[in-house]
Amino acid sequence: MRSWRAALTAALLLLATAAAAQDVTLRSPDGEVAIEGTLLGFDGRYYRVDTVYGELTVDSSGVLCEGPGCPGLEPFVAELRLSGAPAVTDVLIPALIEGFARRSGFALERTEVGPDRRRFALRAPEGERLARIHLRATTTNEAFADLLADEADIAIAVRAVRPEEAARAREAGLGDLTADGQRRVLALDALVPVVAPGHPVRAIAPAELLRVLSGDIRSWAALGGPDAPITLHLRAAGSGLAQVVADRLLAPADVTLGADVVRHASDAALAEAVARDRLGLGLARFARMGDAQPLALTGPCGRALRAERRAIKMEDYPLPAPVFLYLPRRRLPEIARDFLAYMQSAPAQIVIRRAGFVDQAAEEVAIADQGARFANAIAAAGPEVPLSELQRLVATLRPMRRLTTSFRFRPGAVELDAQSRANVARLARALGAGRYDGRELLFVGFSDGQGPAPTNRRIAQRRAEAVRAAVEAAVRDADLAQVDLGTDAFGEAMPMACDDSAWGRQVNRRVEVWVR
Repeated sequence: MRSWRAALTAALLLLATAAAAQDVTLRSPDGEVAIEGTLLGFDGRYYRVDTVYGELTVDSSGVLCEGPGCPGLEPFVAELRLSGAPAVTDVLIPALIEGFARRSGFALERTEVGPDRRRFALRAPEGERLARIHLRATTTNEAFADLLADEADIAIAVRAVRPEEAARAREAGLGDLTADGQRRVLALDALVPVVAPGHPVRAIAPAELLRVLSGDIRSWAALGGPDAPITLHLRAAGSGLAQVVADRLLAPADVTLGADVVRHASDAALAEAVARDRLGLGLARFARMGDAQPLALTGPCGRALRAERRAIKMEDYPLPAPVFLYLPRRRLPEIARDFLAYMQSAPAQIVIRRAGFVDQAAEEVAIADQGARFANAIAAAGPEVPLSELQRLVATLRPMRRLTTSFRFRPGAVELDAQSRANVARLARALGAGRYDGRELLFVGFSDGQGPAPTNRRIAQRRAEAVRAAVEAAVRDADLAQVDLGTDAFGEAMPMACDDSAWGRQVNRRVEVWVR
């Protein structure tokens, strides 16, 4: 008897759950078509419904909504939920929300909901509430988890999505988080080795940095400093910055982190600790170095790469760490789409720069400001790069200016990296807006020094042509006849870094854009 009653109770509960799940019916005006399911969201125009056929998006203008899950008659208020690293959510995102409100003429109310949660309400000038933006400060890992659990509409990540995370997102019906439409670069940043101000060591080779991380180098004497032990400072395990170190430094070199590491709970705490520790060496974010002194990355060839704003923007610095926005494959409310568009605008780039991050606004750099690059080209010249090729390089580029928009390829692949794909879209928008009408843009390919110079030059030329084709394909509704788009290549003639490491070779393989 008990088992029969238990079975009946379980069946009734299942029926009740199923009935509760089917909380809306979207019916066509003639009544011939009806869609039943669970309402997942409403953006003021489109219903998002989970049905037996999967997740569907339905235009509300063509259906009648019936059931307890239907939106009420009160004015629609858009909801947008963002989750991500405190390095971004504490300052940058609130500043962008405030900038968006000012540009749109909205009143803004800010509420501290908890220690890691804030809510921003946007109101029309007449006082009508238009949107609520919910902001959660957490780790990048948790941001992706929130996205998968439908507890966030946008994940803010200080590292790229990992393959296993992208696979789970596809399984959950969120689409391909590695696709350009679902991954956007919000701002630029970089991973920087730092020491205390006034430290005698001013540069470190990539191979030396890896040996410090692994514990093989424990004394400053091995780096040209005092005979004293190195104290290694890193962010807490599981933080976005710690994962950037693992993904960009340790994993590619197959290096395991040593045991003697001082961990810190925040970027600010790490930078402050290194600035106070005369024997400390840390890996910090460019945007959060504080008073710590950055070290240049150098090598046996003598060239040094410094973490400077333009070098990071041009991707000349070899340890970029962009800030990403990841979006599921679904329609966001109109005001949320407007906010996303604003974050790519010129006014937003000013906000990003003031917040300490590197913006993506294109700048033109005169050849006179690039003397070190041309000095490197002369120093590296030899039998493979004759004087005539250097003379051709100078004659071609002297009347032009270099854009800070550059293109680099994923290691071991012909695909552009994430930042470069964002640069394709950004340059295409500028061309579409007529910003370069009446001017010449030259896509110039360079290579590393591995292999014969003629082969490297041909590879660099093909890459330059591929980037130009990608930009042309991304331009919509514009007359490209108003712009002269050309290509050229100089192969290994102007190296940015030493070729002795994978980092240096990656920096040297690039396509630059020059304009006049």
